[in-house]
Amino acid sequence: MAHNIVFSGSLLFVSLADVFQLLGDNNCTGILTLRSPHSADGGLVYFSGGKPINSSYGNLKGLQAVYALFGWTDGKYEFSEEDLTGIDPVIKQGRMGIVMDALRLLDEGAIARVGPDLQRLPDMKKADLGIMALEPVKGPMVDYLYVMGEYSYPDGATIVKEGKYGKWLWVIYEGVVRVIRETPKGAVTLARLGEGCFIGTIKALSYGDYQRNASVIAEGNVRLCILDIEPLQREYAALSQGLRKMLISLDNRTRLINDRVVQTTIEGHPKALPQDKIFDDPFQKSSELYIIRKGTADIIGKGPKADVNLLSLGVDDVFGKIPFIDFGHEPLSASVMTSKSFEADILDGRSLEREYEDLSRALRNFVFHTAKTLSMTTKLLYQLLDKL
Repeated sequence: MAHNIVFSGSLLFVSLADVFQLLGDNNCTGILTLRSPHSADGGLVYFSGGKPINSSYGNLKGLQAVYALFGWTDGKYEFSEEDLTGIDPVIKQGRMGIVMDALRLLDEGAIARVGPDLQRLPDMKKADLGIMALEPVKGPMVDYLYVMGEYSYPDGATIVKEGKYGKWLWVIYEGVVRVIRETPKGAVTLARLGEGCFIGTIKALSYGDYQRNASVIAEGNVRLCILDIEPLQREYAALSQGLRKMLISLDNRTRLINDRVVQTTIEGHPKALPQDKIFDDPFQKSSELYIIRKGTADIIGKGPKADVNLLSLGVDDVFGKIPFIDFGHEPLSASVMTSKSFEADILDGRSLEREYEDLSRALRNFVFHTAKTLSMTTKLLYQLLDKL
């Protein structure tokens, strides 16, 4: 493949985590080149199908080089589509897991920062730093084939109210919104969403009543595109039963991890793992995708200090290796504990991947948005646990 620069920019405005997510979302293959005025050495990260497979930075190679590059707060990045023949795929960890581990190591001071220290910049208030700690998730460009109209909201406006019913689906065209859950001890922020992100969940594509499980508040002035949901609902209804169940299970994980963040914020988090479940060895070593037929499966994440129970899945939920989505849970960044008399069937992951690749761009973007939000909320949970 000829040298073809796809995009470039500055790390002062877009974090390396966002760059990794963008490359993953678009299944990019090529070389990400990084240069910084604060480093004599440049960095290279090789991506195949949206997954980092190798890297170099000075004397560092592979995963250690990737982690070190996450310390850059200033520099230029440039991605070019290129043939990776001869590049050894030494990195086996998933993209989302790499991003979360790198950000955790950065928070712990295990990765050296290269560039200006944001905490020492003039006129930066502590409150601003607190907001910056939860970076807004960003998504791909809006697919205007589905846009019915645009709406503007002022700072502080309530776009979605928790507990209300409605099936509107928006994409953020400009600005940032805050997703919150009301509790007896005040509002808990679950996520900050930026340009290209969806407001709404996959359950909005199914027919029937749909209750909002969080409020969405404008953070500054916001412009939204409202989507024509009917063609998306028709496309969703035409999917195979396996893919529909996988998407609903992904949506269910997002709700459950949100519940866990709220619980941890107001009550703390139980340190003990489930006593009535076991680590099921066949599932730990398997690269298959499963759907639960009987019993429950708890997803045990690799927390900052110890293993942590992220959520519990039930009948018709899906777990294991989804070949076209990585949101930082099992099989690479979490384990599975199952109940007694647990039973699960194998799903044809490759068949689901082919079906997924045939989806409209709007629906694929929606699925990736859900996975990214799930990944970032898991990261938020780990940050909360690290402070306990």
